[in-house]
Amino acid sequence: MTGAEVLAIKMGKNDSGATTIKGYLIALLDTLWEKEEGFSGKRPFGNSGWSHDLYKPLIVAGAVAGKLDSDGYIEEVDAPAANKLIFDAIASL
Repeated sequence: MTGAEVLAIKMGKNDSGATTIKGYLIALLDTLWEKEEGFSGKRPFGNSGWSHDLYKPLIVAGAVAGKLDSDGYIEEVDAPAANKLIFDAIASL
């Protein structure tokens, strides 16, 4: 999957309000720029575990191996593969 394809993956409800992975990454960068030294790498949008906001749509799209539980939360994810796709997507911006 190319970086551009990853950026186009649709996202479900998330704390950034973004509808795609591209929108999420842009919101993350906007928040970093706005908050400067007050930026929270642990809780950029108010909640921790924000990387799972990106992992879930990658699993749903079949881009990485993973499993969701009956409530839609991540039970398993190939985090190294997911991180590589996210880094490739960032590089393609």
